[in-house]
Parts: sequence; C-alpha cells; structure tokens
Amino acid sequence: MTQEFIVLIFEPEWDPAVVSEEDWMRVMQAHNGFTKAVEDAGAQILGGDALQPSNAAVRIHPPKDGKPAVFTDGPFSETKELVTGFYKLGVRDADQARELAALVPTSGWVELYPVLETTGM
Repeated sequence: MTQEFIVLIFEPEWDPAVVSEEDWMRVMQAHNGFTKAVEDAGAQILGGDALQPSNAAVRIHPPKDGKPAVFTDGPFSETKELVTGFYKLGVRDADQARELAALVPTSGWVELYPVLETTGM
C-alpha cells in the first residue's frame, strides 16, 4: 500500500525577478534529477510546486469569538527562511520517504510530514 508524505522546502527569501536564466535552469535540472530519483526508487511524485515569494503571500487569521478574519499581506519580516515549494510523495514506507526527502535539492532544509488518512473518519 502506498503511503503519502508532504515535503516542505524551506529556503532563504528569493526574488524570481532577479534570478538569471542560467541559475533557473540549474535549479530546474536539479529538480528534474530529483524526479528521476523518485521514479527510479519506484515511488511517485503526486504533486508539488514552487511558490511565489512572501511579498505575494497573505497571512489569514480566521474569524474567532465573533471578531472578523484578519488578513496581513507579506512579506513577513520575522521570517528569514520560508516555504519556497513542496512535493507530495507516494512511497512504500516512512523509510523510503526519508531517503527521498534527503535528495530534494535545496539551499535550505526540508521538513517531511506524513499525510493524515481521513477516509472513514
């Protein structure tokens, strides 16, 4: 049975407008290499994307105790590293998830979360 995990990629803030085409191609080649490593391991990438920088993000505090929702536009100054992308993996077990997450190309770090199975809850 396949287990699902989310890999969150944390890196320093970056601006896609100033990334050179050469640097972008180098990063994309590294992620293509990761995709091949996942396939070679018999696992799957079920989803994933790169995310826009924090100045395009919005922090939302949902309504609480009759008070309206609060929306705050980024960037969020207290953050030095942020989630810059993610992968959703389908793997055979947690050990394989850890091995593959360790291969994600990043200048920062990754966090690995098992997906909570909600079917039948």
